[in-house]
Amino acid sequence: MAAAGAAAIVELGRMNDADALLLHRFQTQSRLLGQIRSQIYLSGTLVRDSLLAPAPAGAKDQQDRLDASERDTSAALTEYERGMEPAQAPEFRQLETEIRNYWTVLHSILSVPRQQQGNSRYAFFYEQLVPRRTTMLQLADRVAEFDEAALDRGEEQFTRQFDRFRLASLATLAIALLGGILVTIITTAYVLRLGRESNQRLEEVTAARASLQELSARLVRAQEDERRALSRELHDEVSQSFSAIAMDVDNLLDAEHPPEVRARLQSIRGLATRGVDVTRNMSLLLRPSMLDDFGLIPALRWLARDVGRRTGLRVQVDAPDAADDLPEEHKTCIFRLVQEALNNAARHAQARSVQITLRPEAQRVSVSIQDDGAGFDTTAVRGLGLLGMEERVRHVGGRFVLDSQRGRGAMLQAELPLAVLSEENGNG
Repeated sequence: MAAAGAAAIVELGRMNDADALLLHRFQTQSRLLGQIRSQIYLSGTLVRDSLLAPAPAGAKDQQDRLDASERDTSAALTEYERGMEPAQAPEFRQLETEIRNYWTVLHSILSVPRQQQGNSRYAFFYEQLVPRRTTMLQLADRVAEFDEAALDRGEEQFTRQFDRFRLASLATLAIALLGGILVTIITTAYVLRLGRESNQRLEEVTAARASLQELSARLVRAQEDERRALSRELHDEVSQSFSAIAMDVDNLLDAEHPPEVRARLQSIRGLATRGVDVTRNMSLLLRPSMLDDFGLIPALRWLARDVGRRTGLRVQVDAPDAADDLPEEHKTCIFRLVQEALNNAARHAQARSVQITLRPEAQRVSVSIQDDGAGFDTTAVRGLGLLGMEERVRHVGGRFVLDSQRGRGAMLQAELPLAVLSEENGNG
């Protein structure tokens, strides 16, 4: 379309230049013929005055004006010849010959002394001058007709060119419109196909993400179930076995034994006692039985005391007893969040105190864990522990926010919706 528009502009410019040139040539040729006519009329007037009303005192002036008229006529003829069309040449040559003969006759009569002209001047004027002037004017009119015919031909040619240009423009416009419609159809079809493919890819990604989330949730549940089973196994089997060994050794120590046997029995009792402690600690770390037996708040308070005893952290738990009335997955999620946050505060943040706040509401429960440690850049540090915490919160449909700055500690906030989980449980 741009090329067609540029070509149209060039063609219009060429046609306009040609039309302007034609009009200018016609105007110039008409002006020159007008000058020739006026000079012939002027020369006839001068000769008439010289013949019919001689003025001896002005004869020289009349002759000068006649010579000037002849020069102007000759110059006009020369200029006209340069711009005329080849078809005008025969008529122009005849006109030129008549004019030259006309001037020859004028000079011949005027060269006769005034005393010898007598009555012949009247005969010359009416028999020679007037017919010749009339003939030349008729020839000039015929030449002018050629100019007008040339102008008409130029106008007709311009009209034909303009008609062809208009048809070409209409054809170009039609082609451009058809091409635009075709491009629009193709583009629309391509965009629609891309849209369908994009929707399909989005559905696949959404389904894959849902599958991954479901798989992650199953892994978390399987992990919790495995931890619960291991914790129960350690508590019920291994710990009980160590306890039984310690009791049996105590019974044996009540009897009399040689010193070396008693020392060996006391060593065995110490090993059994340590085994009981280690087994109990492992069981509690895997999943404290009190979380299942007594609820979330007692488990959090036990965890706070245990971490404080082991690390020296001052951990405060601000939670109402009503917070125990939560779904099982919420309890597990909150406990694991607090457990991981306390572990990070003790191992990485060099914190001295941690504040744990739990606020249950009608539609949600919010958890806030804030320490006074060294803090970190949340955009640069994103360990597996934090990712696991965020994954747990998202699994129950919650929102996870971590805010920390270097030197200002860290705050972890989580909001877990209660209605969503209730609906899911109801549907299940």
